[in-house]
Amino acid sequence: MTSIVTIDDNFVCATLDWWPTGKCSALVPRGKSIVEETYATSKLRVSDRDTWAKAGILNLDLNTILDNAVKSFNSLRIRIGGSLQDQILYKVGNAIKECPSFSNDTKGLFGFSQDCLTMERWDQINTLLTFGLNALTGRKKVSDDNNLYVGNWNPKNARDLMRYTISKGCKIDSWELGNELCGGGVAARILPDQYAKDVKVLRRLINKLYKDEVSTFYDEEWFSVFLQASGPNVVDGVTHHIYNLGPSDSSDIQGRFNNHPALGPWSSAWVGESGGAYNSGGKDVSHTFVNGFCYLDQLGMTSTFNHKVFCKQALIGRNYALLNTTSLIPNPDYYGALLWYRLMGRNVLSTTHNGSPYLRVYSHCSKHQPGITLLLINMSNSTSFNVSVVNDLNLYPLSQNKQSAKAQSGQQREEYHLTPKDGNIQSDVVLLNGTPLVLTEDSDIPPLNPIKVGPSSPINIAPDSVVFATLQGFKPPPKVKRLFWI
Repeated sequence: MTSIVTIDDNFVCATLDWWPTGKCSALVPRGKSIVEETYATSKLRVSDRDTWAKAGILNLDLNTILDNAVKSFNSLRIRIGGSLQDQILYKVGNAIKECPSFSNDTKGLFGFSQDCLTMERWDQINTLLTFGLNALTGRKKVSDDNNLYVGNWNPKNARDLMRYTISKGCKIDSWELGNELCGGGVAARILPDQYAKDVKVLRRLINKLYKDEVSTFYDEEWFSVFLQASGPNVVDGVTHHIYNLGPSDSSDIQGRFNNHPALGPWSSAWVGESGGAYNSGGKDVSHTFVNGFCYLDQLGMTSTFNHKVFCKQALIGRNYALLNTTSLIPNPDYYGALLWYRLMGRNVLSTTHNGSPYLRVYSHCSKHQPGITLLLINMSNSTSFNVSVVNDLNLYPLSQNKQSAKAQSGQQREEYHLTPKDGNIQSDVVLLNGTPLVLTEDSDIPPLNPIKVGPSSPINIAPDSVVFATLQGFKPPPKVKRLFWI
């Protein structure tokens, strides 16, 4: 059996950010417009605040609920990075003489000063990580350009962190250089030729210390120059960030989707950060069931576009997180991510259907058993769909399709139906096959058990619902790349 593309074993990924407790957002006047900006809390009235609480990397409580939520994935990739990543120093080696703490600073990125990661804290969090390194070390801001930083990257502090990590026997999956510094940047930017030069330095450092991947907001012109200047065998993965729903206060937050960039052939594409609505997510949308339509659809789309990894912003922190910021109770997207992780295999199949545009369909070879797993997303609030899956009968002999049907016969189909509590798509409680998903008395993730259905019956997808369906023994003929839906 072949597939159109393959994804990474740890395709599902979640992020952790550096924001301190003093980070918040507010709607402020800007000329004739009202925009959302990030401030230290000292600049805001208490009624305007919506902070990250203790969800940042340096102050996050690594308690039982969080531990159980991560362990349920077996090997969940965590990307540590975000807006303040390029102001973080590492308390190791001799390159850093002082170890500062976050404070309000109008000259710093997003109104904060530098902070420091101790090795004690590093030892607590460094498992299966994509870690974002500080890319502004050694550079200076150009006085007549508020965002442009010039000069060579100083790798000494990063080198000391890598050496320490290796000495402890810890496995870092990949290293990322800088956060949103390409194109026009957000709070800072670096020119592509300079960035390419610095990534080459990082590649030589990694090659010297060990073999691993390097990864780095998508601007086509900037990346074109960057990839050509860095050349082959330097960058293993290029990440881009997707916030296709726009700002978190947008009135049109539920209806936007994003196209995907084409990259150099020597670098695989990753989504290094995606939260739907940027600047902490929409307070009435991002943590609710409806956000799953966008999130799971993006998992499906990006996998078909040959992306190897998709990192959800965030594991914990503000409105768009997989876990509630204060209680750590899983939001609906957590269970969608967990089902994808457990059911969808690496091999991606091309899938089409002749039904409504409100129905999204994706299929992969199953992860742990012969057959395929389907993801069906019904975005209609009034229409249900009955779906049957067949091979392309026009391209392959009938005998081959009979063999597939015979292999599947007698094996019940496993279905996982996700619906919102009380039919309210803005509920933060999700039902699996009609049963609310809540933590056990021991704060464990509840079992995610399917219902079993006869293999010949169509799959019913209710309005405003998501279905994962595993067809055991379903085997497309050799070299099949397409499945058709009726």
